Amino acid sequence: MALNSYEKLVERMREISLVDAAAGLLSWDQETYMPPAAIEFRAAQLAYFKGRTHRLFTASEVGDWIKAGEDAAFAPLTKEAVNVREWRRAYDRATKLSPELVEEFERSTSMAWDAWVRARQMSDFATFKPHLSKLLELSRQMADSWGYTDLPYDALLEGYEPGARTRDLQQVFTQLKPSTVRLVGRIGASGGFSAKSKLPGPFPIAAQQTFNREVAERIGFDLNAGRIDVAAHPFCTGLGPSDCRLTTRYDENDFTDSLYSVLHECGHGLYDQGLGKEDFGTPMGSAVSLGIHESQSRLWENHVGRSREFWEYWLPIARKHFPSLATTSAEQIYQHVNQVRPSFIRVEADEVTYDLHIILRFELEQKLLHRELAVEDLPAAWKTLFKELFGLELPDDKQGCLQDIHWSHGSFGYFPTYTLGNLNASQMFKTAERANPNLKADLQRGEYQSLLKWLRQNVHQHGHRYLPPDLMKHATGEPTDGKYHAAYLQQKFGAGA
Repeated sequence: MALNSYEKLVERMREISLVDAAAGLLSWDQETYMPPAAIEFRAAQLAYFKGRTHRLFTASEVGDWIKAGEDAAFAPLTKEAVNVREWRRAYDRATKLSPELVEEFERSTSMAWDAWVRARQMSDFATFKPHLSKLLELSRQMADSWGYTDLPYDALLEGYEPGARTRDLQQVFTQLKPSTVRLVGRIGASGGFSAKSKLPGPFPIAAQQTFNREVAERIGFDLNAGRIDVAAHPFCTGLGPSDCRLTTRYDENDFTDSLYSVLHECGHGLYDQGLGKEDFGTPMGSAVSLGIHESQSRLWENHVGRSREFWEYWLPIARKHFPSLATTSAEQIYQHVNQVRPSFIRVEADEVTYDLHIILRFELEQKLLHRELAVEDLPAAWKTLFKELFGLELPDDKQGCLQDIHWSHGSFGYFPTYTLGNLNASQMFKTAERANPNLKADLQRGEYQSLLKWLRQNVHQHGHRYLPPDLMKHATGEPTDGKYHAAYLQQKFGAGA
């Protein structure tokens, strides 16, 4: 039987998704097991795959099939209508880029990643500088090709958070910045949550791995359809309906570093595992935005994992894996994992200061993209702004502008979604509490299914059905509103400050 236009679209998109998944596996291998000398060949492989999928997607017949799907006038918010709507958005964006530019960008990111790893190890910005310059120039070309009404940065944001605009985010950060600085100051002055503490170790890596797997499975992550490995920068990548890869890194002096990386990445993984398997290869089978994706990781890491209830349940189990915790109380661990004090590394930052790290990157990458800051001046600009926000003198570039992997991926416009994730997480968790007044009692018993069920029903299953503000309205009753996150931080950290 001949396929109709919509069926041809689905068939083509699933073919593209299979190729993308193969490329994703190569990328995962690049950051976990690939021998260093293989980088140039890996860059060529990934460039080929990216160019191949770009050509498959931007072919003229795909445009014809999308038009036919639009003419079919599927009922609003049905799977077919959502898929056609999102394929149109993606097609119009993709056809503005040449395959050569797409391939060059992919090749350049692989080489930049390798340079970043070496530069970070040596704290040598000069090693990474030419790669960053090249990726910025390619990103400018892409932004110009896509087009924008206000700022080039808007064109890059659109790829991560559909509908987001730089001016709107600037307003969010303008409100968030002074209130965060004030709260940090009050906490420091009061001594609450700011006292340094250290857990009695050591914590053998093998024991950490066993404990982390137990926690991951308990909150609902399916390890038969996923795995946990080691990488320089923790991440999660979904390679298909039953293949979700998480990574973490270990510190034998503090098992909570790897634990919270695993909880964070499990949040991403639970979202991926909650998408409809039957929708693989279509927008309905993929996450709607990074701001929503990040809300899942921040919710599980912070609202669940850094709660008193979490440690009241997990401390007796942790003691079996780490006998050195025999005399450590749940309150002591709670205070330890919720310490609030300025620090150099974003992924190790506490809940209160975390958004200051995002503000710093948001401001600097705009200046880089808009040619208001030269690449060679980035380390000095980072140190100056870091001193302004955190009151600390940065010791080296490894703990400064070289700490994050994102710019080596060419991911300009990505960082603001972390703060959006924080805001969304607080709003979602508050709504889940209203839906289940016994939620904290569930967490105290190590029961997470009621929370996961709420997320599955209100967020995960919808894929791209709703745009991010509409999904938040569907799930919580209103679009993203920072008041919930402000109230959460004030209630948790501000009471004694």
